[in-house]
Amino acid sequence: MTELREDGFLGGRLRIRQPMRGYRAGADAVMLAAACPARAGESVLELGCGAGAAILCLGARVPGLRLAGLELQPAYAELAAQNATANGFALEVHQGDLAQMPTALRSRSFDHVIANPPYFTDGTLAPDAGRSRARHEETPLGLWIAAGLRRLQPGGWITLIQRADRLAVILSALGGAAGAITVLPVAAREGREAGRVIVLARKGARAPLRLLPPFVMHAKPLHSADEEDLTEAAQAVLRGGAALSLGVPNFR
Repeated sequence: MTELREDGFLGGRLRIRQPMRGYRAGADAVMLAAACPARAGESVLELGCGAGAAILCLGARVPGLRLAGLELQPAYAELAAQNATANGFALEVHQGDLAQMPTALRSRSFDHVIANPPYFTDGTLAPDAGRSRARHEETPLGLWIAAGLRRLQPGGWITLIQRADRLAVILSALGGAAGAITVLPVAAREGREAGRVIVLARKGARAPLRLLPPFVMHAKPLHSADEEDLTEAAQAVLRGGAALSLGVPNFR
């Protein structure tokens, strides 16, 4: 792996080492963690955990969770384990392919599955192989969702963050296997189209889909200077570790 650097998350509560030139998690990982309705004592599996940013942000927000991660790339899996130890978390890291689930996970079920699958299906690949693999889809998005649903116990929740233009694929993959689907569009600025969606669904539920008002990340209408202009709500989530309440009955 390339040279590492240490990045602060949740206002510095977490220090995560990530590759200088490889894939580095950012705001999307924090937003994913903030949307998961996990409660103390429950179990959470992250598919494609990378260096561990999302699963560790969730652990920092909700003490007492049982955390596990699955990561395809061995160097990132090792880094996730190291980051967990450095930040005082017990994270069970498995290295393997979600399309061929490791035996240690195949017979288990979890209360929650979270995932930030690769966003790009085409375009130029990144020069760094680790970054390219993390950002460009090799395993189809539908297989990510199917693998996540198989690892959920009945009534468990799957939480995803993905590009807004992949929403139709997500809804199709959830199909009749999950309901109570909640979609939170995430827009960079007021009046802009959503670039991301956060999707939450419950295995076996039959409640209708809910489409929430957009979550706006930046306060100013235009990016005019090299300075942070997060909205108060985004500050609370990204810096303060607040939850993204999606109206789920048992959400804390």
